Order: sequence, then C-alpha cells, then structure tokens
Amino acid sequence: MIVSYIRSDKDFDCVYEQLKLINGYADQKGLLIDEEMVDQTSQSKRLSERTEVVQFFRSLHDDMLIVYDTWALSSHIEDLVQMLSCLLKNGNTIKLVKPGVLIDRKSDTMVVLGLIDQLRQVLQDDAKKGIGRPKGSKSSSKFDIHLEKIIDLLKQRRSVSEIARILGVSRSSLKDYVESRELKEVVSGVFGAGNDEEAEAMVIGTIRCPMVETSSKEV
Repeated sequence: MIVSYIRSDKDFDCVYEQLKLINGYADQKGLLIDEEMVDQTSQSKRLSERTEVVQFFRSLHDDMLIVYDTWALSSHIEDLVQMLSCLLKNGNTIKLVKPGVLIDRKSDTMVVLGLIDQLRQVLQDDAKKGIGRPKGSKSSSKFDIHLEKIIDLLKQRRSVSEIARILGVSRSSLKDYVESRELKEVVSGVFGAGNDEEAEAMVIGTIRCPMVETSSKEV
C-alpha cells in the first residue's frame, strides 16, 4: 500500500504545497496513493500526545510512506528518531520528497543520520538566534494563489523573468518568493533528472561535525 502523510502547520510549508509536490512525485513515478492522512496537530505536540498519528504509523507494515520532509514527521529529534525507527523496523519504505531521498531498512546509516542532523541544525540555529519561528518558516504570500502555475512553469525550465511576465507580477518580488520557498531546488529534486545516489550524497554532505568554541579573555 502507498500512503501519503501531510502535516498542517502555519510555520512550515502549507498543506497545498506539500500535496502539490507529493502528488507530482507520485504522478511522475506512476504511483497510485491508496490512503492520505492530513495531520492537523501542532508541531509543539510530542509523540505521546499524537495518538491518531501513532496509531496510523503503527498500522503500516511493508508499505510505502510518502512525506514532504523530515519536519513533517516531527520537529522533536527524539520523536523523529522513534518514528523513523518504528517505520523502518516494520519494513516500510519512506520517500522524503523535498530532499529527494528514499530510505528503507537497507539504506546507508549515514543518509538517515544526515536527515536527522538537518533537523538538528535548523533547531540549533534558531535557538542561537533566539527566533521562536522555525528557520524556513513561511508566512502567507500573494503568490500562494499562483503556486501551482509557478511550479508547472519551473518544471518547463522557464526563468523567473519569464514567469513574472506570464503572471503579470514584479520580477523581484517573485524572485524573493521562489528563493524563500526554495522552489527551484524542490522542483529539480522532485521532477528533475537527479538520481537517488546524488540526493543521498547531498544529504550526507550537509552533516555538521561538532566544533570547539574558544573564548579569549582580556588581560
């Protein structure tokens, strides 16, 4: 069985954006999604408070789960590790659409660690900056109503200037929108010609090793 999981949360990519790219991936691969779950619980909720989600994931065995990105599963590292461990233990395959990675029990451990470390970096960077709103958070935009058209035109390799002319909007504003939502990268990963090995290498390459912080004292 093939199932998709969408996380509704104001601080991350909207449900429509997730659905558009998940369904686009399924169409490209000729996959028929048998079941779809839209999770309305807040990102602040821990796994112990997400009863419906836990039951849903525990019901999956030898299935394929399509998810937009790791944060959709959880923005808590401990919960993310537990969810991935359980899903993989039960023989499931997980497709993370945005990073373009497919993982199962046979996957390179470094890929799984890389995905977890990406989330750790986001949380750590935001904590250092003292920002309550997660990195990559997206406020609503006037361009959201054109999202489907923008993605379709990017798939056709149209430039931002061309798309702006077609939509009759400001090129600079559209450029900011496309860049803030990393639409070119997402479209390239979902609909492009890249392969799984390249996507995995990119994820592994983002891993940050710990650094020793030094401080100097005035004499």
